Amino acid sequence: MTFQFPDTFLWGCATSAYQIEGSPLADGAGPNVWHRFSHTPGMTLNGDTGDVACDHYRRMEQDVELMAGLGLNAYRFSISWARVLPYGEGCVNETGLDFYDRLVDALLKNSITPMVTLYHWDLPEALDNRGGWLNRRVADWFGEYSRVCFRRLDDRVRLWATLNEPWVVTDGGYLHGTLAPGHRNLFEAPIASHNLLRSHTRAVQVYREVGRHRIGIVVNIEPKHPASDSPEDMAAAERAHAYMNLQYLEPVFHGLYPQRLRDVFGEAWPEWPMEDLESIRLPIDFIGLNYYTRGVVRHDPDRYPLKASPVRLPNATYTETGWEVYPQALTDTLVWLKENYGNPPVYITENGAAFYDPPTVEGERLEDPLRQSYLKKHLKAAHAALDAGVDLRGYFVWSLFDNFEWSQGYSKRFGLIHVDFSTQKRTPKGSADLYQRIIESNGRVLERI
Repeated sequence: MTFQFPDTFLWGCATSAYQIEGSPLADGAGPNVWHRFSHTPGMTLNGDTGDVACDHYRRMEQDVELMAGLGLNAYRFSISWARVLPYGEGCVNETGLDFYDRLVDALLKNSITPMVTLYHWDLPEALDNRGGWLNRRVADWFGEYSRVCFRRLDDRVRLWATLNEPWVVTDGGYLHGTLAPGHRNLFEAPIASHNLLRSHTRAVQVYREVGRHRIGIVVNIEPKHPASDSPEDMAAAERAHAYMNLQYLEPVFHGLYPQRLRDVFGEAWPEWPMEDLESIRLPIDFIGLNYYTRGVVRHDPDRYPLKASPVRLPNATYTETGWEVYPQALTDTLVWLKENYGNPPVYITENGAAFYDPPTVEGERLEDPLRQSYLKKHLKAAHAALDAGVDLRGYFVWSLFDNFEWSQGYSKRFGLIHVDFSTQKRTPKGSADLYQRIIESNGRVLERI
């Protein structure tokens, strides 16, 4: 079988600002919700914070050299809103914006295409204090922030994503309280979701005014499979599918929320203004797909609010984060996007796995065979989607570095490059060497491995 990817295919890695940059308050930056959340006792494992992380803010030039050494032709990163607008709106922190200006220039100097994500979970604290994603004004705040970024960088950045994984923002941040800002409120979650989509739309509107290239949204999709063919389990899978996978795509492409969300939220589900839904269905240029696993679920009347529980399968392989390794669902998801949303251009904006990595030994290569196997299988699954006619244009490994993994602190390592957080030494893993060979051959080496 031939694994030849298109000549224009983007081979990249992905990161986010708070997870790798460190120095969150440096040079005039304002605090964000993750700075506050991680400094709140008991909210992150071992009390870990992003204060230093991978120190990328101070080591950016060397890190871009590492990317070039891997042969990347693309890099997806996010901008810290509070680094650019310390209060979320108003006066621009030019020093913070300059950092991203230099990063874009360094990438282009090394023939690496930048893909910029405007929002990867780090809302400025000043805006959260005013209601954050629960305040309808947030769409205007996000539009103002977006305009600042577009005006400075769009002459060199050709790929923009508005939001990263809005489902995670609301599920973890407003429903279950496991992520910033740490709320636990069934009535807040749909409001936050709706305002995230309104903000996405406002950024797209601004981009159509001042931008010249392409803009889309990044969603995390997890196909939901019923644990049995019982009507109860099948209904549970449908609710989970609507909640996680349809909640953001249906409004963006069809101007409607799935009816199943009423079953999930009950009396907490609002009646949204039709003009909101009409505006949210503003054409975008691509979908960013973050895919890690599928979900097998069963009916569970005690599980809030989905009445569905995940099922762990006895003969499956699971990552350190408890996610089943199931590459077939990547193919299935890409084909589903093609069939349901008109075959839009798609980038796999995140795909990767956390596995146990052995300690680094000076002079020895750090082998990570499970991660290497994961990448090979998922890239073959991505190619199968290409064969099925999916307009797939790029693949970004999560992640370039081991980094701050949100509430799990530094306990989970996703990186192609190992980071010793006590010394900041970077050590490429075996998966980095593998990915470099795949890129050099434009995928053809997958035929032999």
